[in-house]
Amino acid sequence: MTDKFETGQILEGKVTGIQPYGAFVALDEEIQGLVHISEVTHGYVKDINEHLTVGDGVKVKILNIDEEKNKVSLSIRATEEAPKKRTNVEKKQPASQQDNSNAGFNSLKDKLEDWIEQSTFKK
Repeated sequence: MTDKFETGQILEGKVTGIQPYGAFVALDEEIQGLVHISEVTHGYVKDINEHLTVGDGVKVKILNIDEEKNKVSLSIRATEEAPKKRTNVEKKQPASQQDNSNAGFNSLKDKLEDWIEQSTFKK
């Protein structure tokens, strides 16, 4: 098996079967591997059938080859770029929270000056 395939190799395969825990992908006429449900895509996959169907052509990366057990572990998500995480700055604030910096409460900076001034008079 290792004469044809090696760990880290990226190949085109075809989905031959789907189970709740993952999908079987044929790499050639003789060899097929398993894409575990956690390796289907970035993020949580509740139902693998929402992402793959039998007969789909997929790009996979070989994660591991176990010659003794004759098993090949594959990943689809390793061939895809991870989605960029949104930072708090990029997230939109609801209209009710926008531009309320001067409404209701004084900032600590403003109050700190008052507190310092008050504490010097009490001595």
